[in-house]
Amino acid sequence: MATRVVVAEDGVLLREGLTGVLARFGFEVVAAVGDAEELVAAVAQHTPDLVLTDIRMPPGFRDEGLRAAVALRRERPRLPVVVLSQYVQDEYAAALLDSGSGSGVGYLLKDRVVDVQDFVTALRTVAGGGTVVDPEVVRRLLHRPRDPLAKLSTRERDVLALVAEGHSNSAIAARLFVTEAAVGKHVGNILAKLDLPPAEDTNRRVLAVLAFLRA
Repeated sequence: MATRVVVAEDGVLLREGLTGVLARFGFEVVAAVGDAEELVAAVAQHTPDLVLTDIRMPPGFRDEGLRAAVALRRERPRLPVVVLSQYVQDEYAAALLDSGSGSGVGYLLKDRVVDVQDFVTALRTVAGGGTVVDPEVVRRLLHRPRDPLAKLSTRERDVLALVAEGHSNSAIAARLFVTEAAVGKHVGNILAKLDLPPAEDTNRRVLAVLAFLRA
């Protein structure tokens, strides 16, 4: 049975080219779309065996395709995904490679895909649950500085920034228009994600602020 693929690429010529190459090598392209929203909808409709997506897509032409891939993997950890890029986007590359225990995922740089047979082999490897990552992506991820705040959500970063400014939980709640209990929960999550266990002789809020300032 042919591997069923959803292709996401905003460039019409490249999208048609990818579709043609895949068909020539025995893949079945069940949908070929031009933006991230259509990608998510196509995956929901067709339940493909593999997703092949560009990173930069409408409307912002930044990292919409990669963010969609990370979101799809979060919902479907076993969905094989290959992303094509002209550059390495460190944060989302790491998130993509961490998803689904790192299996069934590929991150390839367009400029370094020079052999169609190698490209097809990479797709088949990922579709079979393997991992294929361009060596340049690996090099960048290994040498990037570790961000202690990488695990925090956007809201948790907002809360930590206000903690760093010296605001109490009640003051933070007023500024963010949430309940004080919600702020307390966010603070607890922040301390846990920063690996700051309870200790009698340390102020965990101060340690969290120090991590924020270093980042």
